[in-house]
Amino acid sequence: MARVSGNDPLRAVSFLRSIGSYRRRRPAFAPGPQQSRDFVESEESAGTRSARTSDRRYSCLVRPLRYSINVTLDGCCDHRAFAPDEELFRHVVENFERADALLLGRVTYEMMEAAWRAPAPAGARPDWMEPFARTIDTANKYVVSSTLDRVDWNAERLRGDLGEAVQKLKRESGKGLLTGGVKLPLALTELGLIDEYELVVHPTLAGHGPTLFAGLSTRVDLKLVSRKDFGSGAVAMRYQPVR
Repeated sequence: MARVSGNDPLRAVSFLRSIGSYRRRRPAFAPGPQQSRDFVESEESAGTRSARTSDRRYSCLVRPLRYSINVTLDGCCDHRAFAPDEELFRHVVENFERADALLLGRVTYEMMEAAWRAPAPAGARPDWMEPFARTIDTANKYVVSSTLDRVDWNAERLRGDLGEAVQKLKRESGKGLLTGGVKLPLALTELGLIDEYELVVHPTLAGHGPTLFAGLSTRVDLKLVSRKDFGSGAVAMRYQPVR
């Protein structure tokens, strides 16, 4: 399992990612018992029950589920392909302030915990990263995993069917939920559970992958709702599904 050290927070922050919408091959699913299925996010695979377009039934909500991710101009979401700066960190904090909790898969949760859980070693990061560090350290978190025995970084493990568990969270009152990563958002998109996609496009050509939403079983049409330009040349574009 890949881990990020506490001295490498720039790599860890890139978990906040958004979407490209295009066709890919149908993903592999690994259904468990009929009444209780655990979604597993790992570096090798992500499993949840199959969801066709007609199964996208989780549209009624009280608080929205938002997804944000950084990508290069040619669509690479590898966190090593760009280096977020102070302005982007401020933007990430603003996204956190719109959410009551984070929804993370195991890989993202463990990566972020390794990099950002307090206390940090002296001199591990510049002062301008501290507002983000404090925000993510204290944020409430829900972790989707069937392999972790326990989570204790202000976190609770989600159990059972992914769609039902997330829909239950969305029915609760509040500002919203924020998710990141690659494989968990793919499963959430298959279930029609994501209400806003933010794509932060960096002015870089990586020339390689990975790319987003490989294996998405059907096209998802989106409408642009806002745009924000950064001094670095990066552009944050927010989209909502056309329902």
